[in-house]
Amino acid sequence: MEPTTGRTVPDFSRRRVDYLRISITDRCNERCLYCMPEGLPSLMGRREILSYEEILEVVAVAVDLGFRKFRITGGEPLVRQDVACFLERLGRMPGIESLGLSTNGTLLAPLAGRLRDAGVGSVNISLDTLDPQEYKRLARWELADCVAGIDAAVRAGFPSVKLNAVLMRGTSESQIVPLIRFAHERGAVVRFIELMPVSRTEVLRPETFLSVEEVRNMLRAETTLELLDVRLGHGPAAYYRTGEGATVGFIGAMSNLHFCDACNKIRLTADGKIRPCLGSHLEFDLRPALRGGGGREAVVEVFRRALGLKPAEHDFRGQYHPGRTMTAIGG
Repeated sequence: MEPTTGRTVPDFSRRRVDYLRISITDRCNERCLYCMPEGLPSLMGRREILSYEEILEVVAVAVDLGFRKFRITGGEPLVRQDVACFLERLGRMPGIESLGLSTNGTLLAPLAGRLRDAGVGSVNISLDTLDPQEYKRLARWELADCVAGIDAAVRAGFPSVKLNAVLMRGTSESQIVPLIRFAHERGAVVRFIELMPVSRTEVLRPETFLSVEEVRNMLRAETTLELLDVRLGHGPAAYYRTGEGATVGFIGAMSNLHFCDACNKIRLTADGKIRPCLGSHLEFDLRPALRGGGGREAVVEVFRRALGLKPAEHDFRGQYHPGRTMTAIGG
């Protein structure tokens, strides 16, 4: 079947959707309390998860539809076998203008140089705390492995290295300034992200939620914050420069009522569902189109339906009950 031509990605005023985040696995070597608490549903079976060939087929369709920005996520994407070979193939695909990776960093050190050579231009690394004991309590892993991954990414020369810290009241307050300093010393940027109900509704409670505005006020008591009129990457973060010259980002999905106004992304889950919004249960299954013999046009039609029904805003501020965990949806 001949490729579909012409841009069919809709323009929602400020929302031109050209960014696809692709989860390649729901597995993770860490088990963060807000992401994979005990008692969650079992992991996907191997047959449920898209093969690399199927993912590349989806990417080819997405490029044809006008998508230019792609990010590989998980779970933890680096736990999947042959991930470096897959990224090398992906990096050679025509039409991709930006290729990023989201990772917890603990498995990154031996792969960083190869992934940079493969065309990965940006790496987002989860780092909630610099306290080794607290890191182990939160993630059930060793902080030293994450730091080694961050340092390897810096040495490999990725144009963009960002550290993502999820804000948790009672845990994050003492880590704000150390994380900013840690990132700045390495030429990286740290971004503080509000807690969202991505695993269980009860994860988000008044005693655990810490807003980005509270964090900015904490920083203003110690330094100056200058709002920057820049967009570093393709996401929704607002960036500031501190009096010491560090750049820090804030992602306020819960407190910013205009958070979704310029959303430019959709997600592909590891089991082949197109998810137009992280904070919505709406999903469109690509596996029948990929495996049922419908060809390229069947995949295009699923994309069109998903894009046409992309919500105006997420549902997290209501009594949202996650149907799937963040590791199943993709970070």
